[in-house]
Amino acid sequence: MARESGQIRWLWLSAMVLMLDQVSKWLAERFLSFYEPVPVIPGFNWLLAYNKGAAFSFLATGGGWQHYLFGLLAAVVSVGLVIWMRRMAAHEKISAIGAALIIGGAIGNLIDRVLWGHVIDFIDWYIGRYHWPTFNLADAAITVGCVLMIFDAWRSESRHE
Repeated sequence: MARESGQIRWLWLSAMVLMLDQVSKWLAERFLSFYEPVPVIPGFNWLLAYNKGAAFSFLATGGGWQHYLFGLLAAVVSVGLVIWMRRMAAHEKISAIGAALIIGGAIGNLIDRVLWGHVIDFIDWYIGRYHWPTFNLADAAITVGCVLMIFDAWRSESRHE
């Protein structure tokens, strides 16, 4: 039986992640002051920050070239994942959900890079004096998407052994 669209139906999840990400960043910009923490509960603050680099501010001081590199990477990965989703079999639902989350998050951060030259972050988790690097919903979606894809690959490999 031929698959016309594979798991492409999960792209609605990408659109949802993108919408929630952009709305949450707009709210952070509107209601938070730059780098002034707003305590929510112990271990969690709202904290507006800007990231010109990648995850954990990797290459944030690169002088500007990284802006184009990360933008191009987000676009290429998103297109590649859509193509892959079109070819996925029906049993690859977990990988398709993971790919959809990654696409939504990558495009959300790509929009920030194109519009503002940086990614808007606002979630600050900490334990004592140690703060996890500030992040946003797009970053969370990308992380969860990667975990789902790794889990599905591991599960699939375990099934074949």
